[in-house]
Amino acid sequence: MSEYVLEMKDVYKAFPGVIALNHVKLQLRPGTVHALMGENGAGKSTLMKCMFGIYSMDEGEIYIDGRKTEIHNPSEALEKGIAMVHQELQPIPARTIGENIYLGRYPMKKALGFIPVVDHAKMYEDAQRVLKEVRMDFDPHMKLGELSVSQMQSVEIAKAVSANCRVLILDEPTSSLTQNEVEALFRIIEDLKAKGVAIVYISHKMDEILRISDEVTIMRDGQYIGTWDAKGLTTDFIITQMVGRELTNLYPPRENVPGDVVFEVDDFTSINPKSFRHVSFNVRKSEILGVAGLVGAQRTELMEGIFGIRSKTSGTVKYMGKELHITQPKTAIDNGIAMLTEDRRASGIMGVLSVADNISIASLNQYVEHGIVLNNKKIEELVQENIKTMNTKTPSSKTPISSLSGGNQQKVLIGRWLANNPDVLILDEPTRGIDVGAKYEIYTIIADLAKQGKSIIMISSEMAELIGMSDRIMVMCDGRVTGFIDGKDATQENIMELATQFEA
Repeated sequence: MSEYVLEMKDVYKAFPGVIALNHVKLQLRPGTVHALMGENGAGKSTLMKCMFGIYSMDEGEIYIDGRKTEIHNPSEALEKGIAMVHQELQPIPARTIGENIYLGRYPMKKALGFIPVVDHAKMYEDAQRVLKEVRMDFDPHMKLGELSVSQMQSVEIAKAVSANCRVLILDEPTSSLTQNEVEALFRIIEDLKAKGVAIVYISHKMDEILRISDEVTIMRDGQYIGTWDAKGLTTDFIITQMVGRELTNLYPPRENVPGDVVFEVDDFTSINPKSFRHVSFNVRKSEILGVAGLVGAQRTELMEGIFGIRSKTSGTVKYMGKELHITQPKTAIDNGIAMLTEDRRASGIMGVLSVADNISIASLNQYVEHGIVLNNKKIEELVQENIKTMNTKTPSSKTPISSLSGGNQQKVLIGRWLANNPDVLILDEPTRGIDVGAKYEIYTIIADLAKQGKSIIMISSEMAELIGMSDRIMVMCDGRVTGFIDGKDATQENIMELATQFEA
């Protein structure tokens, strides 16, 4: 028997115009957490999709318990004990938790002695057992759509456990979890380790990696850089190996000089009594206003209200002293306001379209000639200039955006809004799920926009990011503004104090 439950050797995978994996290896020991790290576009997800049978390798071999094997599709992967919880969940909200757990492999029985039908009683009994095994107190008869995103992710983990997996791939598993939910996930991981399961853990969160990993493999530009024992590794060492250079500063220097107040929100209150209420704030020209708060603080809901996505019962929005009557996103866009949404996949990118389509979609009206004809030459010039300015890594403008890394998708979305030359940019979690190198590029773009005179409102759940980037920080708790902190005076302690000021 091999000491490795699974090995990938000399894996090569190319897509049109790009080499995604260049002779990469990975070795997984049973009962360990193996962190797989690298910048967006390093090839981590591609390697996992090769392991799970979503992609076929152009070259390379896979060994399970020392025996060479082939995996042609996810069904074969599951049969061989490999399960994967994807970063982008694809639930079926209208079906029950039990049905989602056993989707595609329902337990069957014979009706009338010969007609195969789904054995619902066994399915729900087994689902209840699996949910209990991973410490999830859910009724398997509940519709999945009644759960939060983080709870749906927990169901995905239960689904993997139900397959009696020996290798579990977790791709950015904590990107949408609260701290309590992260702790619950870590307890599940420890339970699985004790049962001998090898866990591949993909994350950009250094504190998590250093806390739970036994080994760390780092990739860069589709190549294998090395594997290290996690004990004794430092954040600086990991970053250096990931980006191929030292990053002495995680944030660009602040060269913007905030000017007069240009954007004002007064007494903004949601139609939903459990959402934002009586919120007032302003933003100055060339200012980056950070927005802090815990999960449930209603930060996203507030910005969606300002942008015309959600309804309000009271409140005004003014730009340069002029009141704006925003009832839908188009009105906000027409008045020079842009919003980068929190969820890239659900409400940001249009995955079936190209990079060019995604960049130009919000500004096509500028390129209509004679009332009906688009000037494709000018649109392509816009796209190419945008790709160059954003330093977006893409084989061509015609490449489907879904094939780009998360960081490059984010650059495309920022570029989409900049094509409209907005005055106010609302950025909701602009670096979520993005590696440290791509983060710095996004930070630099944001800093340059502020220097050019744009007013930036930036929501972030990472306090270090808020402190490193903001001129001022507005803190929210339970739908209310609880205070403002000058950027140079901000600390994690005084932010957290305001973020936990619940009403008595």
